[in-house]
Amino acid sequence: MHLPDPCGPLSEGVVRALRAAPDGPHPVPQARAMGDVIDPLTDRDFQLALWILYELHYRGFDGVPDDAEWDPLLIVSRAGLERTMEHAVRALVGERFESDSLGHLGDDPAQRVVTALIRMTVAEGPSQVSTFLQRRAGRKEFCEYLAERAVYHLRESDPQSFVLPRIGGPAKVALAELQYDEYGGGRPDRLHQALFADALESLEMPTDLASYLPGASGATLASVNVMSLFALNRRLRGAAMGHLAAFEATSSLPCDRILQGARRLGLPEAVQDYYDEHVEADAVHEQLAIRNICGSLVSEEPELADDVLFGAMACLAVDGLAGDTLLRRWSQRRSGTAAEDHRAARAAG
Repeated sequence: MHLPDPCGPLSEGVVRALRAAPDGPHPVPQARAMGDVIDPLTDRDFQLALWILYELHYRGFDGVPDDAEWDPLLIVSRAGLERTMEHAVRALVGERFESDSLGHLGDDPAQRVVTALIRMTVAEGPSQVSTFLQRRAGRKEFCEYLAERAVYHLRESDPQSFVLPRIGGPAKVALAELQYDEYGGGRPDRLHQALFADALESLEMPTDLASYLPGASGATLASVNVMSLFALNRRLRGAAMGHLAAFEATSSLPCDRILQGARRLGLPEAVQDYYDEHVEADAVHEQLAIRNICGSLVSEEPELADDVLFGAMACLAVDGLAGDTLLRRWSQRRSGTAAEDHRAARAAG
């Protein structure tokens, strides 16, 4: 994958550093650029810079040496962006979830976490995007949704794999079980990343992740980056598993609605197959993630209870922000089209 084009001073600083000679210094992006960031969770330049630095830990970039992954100055840059990102996520969670909203859930930390996760995820999803896709979206809007989510689904489940060596016991076994399923259950053709690529290909859309970075909003990149933030920092392993639980627990019903939308639009079988797979799989993963992963993790490490709940709330809040951003885009476009049609009709009349 080639380095993406930067879109501001922060991503420009990261890209410039990665294009430097391998034996040259990698400069830290200018600190003054951070002063221009109003909302890190929607600022595309901020999120793209962080996404590029995280990608060094995944598949990397063509022409960028592998040892850039652990370049000290790049790690310093990443840490600075991460501190700002985490602060913004905690602030958003604080706005959307009152501190006492979970009530008194008993003294046993594991049971408290399980009960809280079930209560938190009883809703059908963090946003109304799936309902829009089910009932109202046109083919163009459906394809735009796939393009927006490609930055996650073409790396689906990879962030959580970093957590496997960071936990132990029953939680580790349960996470390995869930990941084995996500990775196709031993069948490369059923790898969920591959199923999503097949869906894109059936619509004659590109299957490489780089093609989708220029169009991804800052909020969408934030919804991906928060997974890496939690998974790549061992102190946030509880948050990573809480995020996973909320993600899986609010996936099955939305995927069913998206599947109905794909059928309504007569989209190719590969698109329907991807979402049909997740309707069943994520219904199972919900219980596996909440009880066997998060419940077991907190049983062994009670001090992680609050982190697990924070991770779950972060998933719902940040994914909700990304979904709302997409819905606003569609609403504004439809409103603009309707206004144009009205003006044209008046002119013709």
